[in-house]
Amino acid sequence: MCAHPAHFLAQGFGSGLSPIMPGTSGTLFAWLSFVVLSLRWPLFFTPFNWAIIIVVGFFIGVWVCAITGKNLGVPDHGSMVWDEIIAFWLVLLLVTPASFSVQCWAFIGFRFFDMVKPPPIGYFDRKFKGGFGVMFDDIVAAFFTLLCFALWRSG
Repeated sequence: MCAHPAHFLAQGFGSGLSPIMPGTSGTLFAWLSFVVLSLRWPLFFTPFNWAIIIVVGFFIGVWVCAITGKNLGVPDHGSMVWDEIIAFWLVLLLVTPASFSVQCWAFIGFRFFDMVKPPPIGYFDRKFKGGFGVMFDDIVAAFFTLLCFALWRSG
């Protein structure tokens, strides 16, 4: 993780180094950091600023995941969780304000789509490679999570 600064970010500040379900650990880190930062510094971590952080974080993620994947010899190494962090921040941004139980359902839904990769998520996971591919399939998983929430709330 310390071999290159990009690894520290790609591996979610160490959360991706969990020996058990690193993607879930990265998503839990995303959830905790979103809540803590939003509560601790609400004047800075506004919805608008979160949106900027997520967009910039996506493009930085393409770069850091490409470097980390290349250095680890695996294009989408399991320890790279920056994609989960950015995608779950997007989910939380768009479902907030939300109760703890709604955030739990968002977590479960996102993890389902990210792990199972139903169509078209699996297609994008196979089609796009490199840093962009690592980041993009998680954004699609976030989209499907948000789509489920929109359908649930409209019914």
